[in-house]
Amino acid sequence: MSAKRRESAARADGPNADAPAGPSFEASLRRLTEVVDKLEGGELGLEESLALFEEGIGLARTAQARLDLAEKRVEQLVRVDENGEPVVKELEPE
Repeated sequence: MSAKRRESAARADGPNADAPAGPSFEASLRRLTEVVDKLEGGELGLEESLALFEEGIGLARTAQARLDLAEKRVEQLVRVDENGEPVVKELEPE
């Protein structure tokens, strides 16, 4: 298997396999900040404002989905059993 194919397969099965499609959390947050700044500027027409608002809602949902996934991963790392012992689970490489 080629290196590129192995890398692609690892991403598909790795910890980010359930990650939402689209931009990264950081990219979503940067763009969302830009959208909010433009909307707060008050210089846009109604149609452009609505389009930006819709984009912002999509970005916020994508960012929230990525945060939810990260929270689940953290919960797996710090989980304990009924005896208070840490539950050890080997993480899949990224």
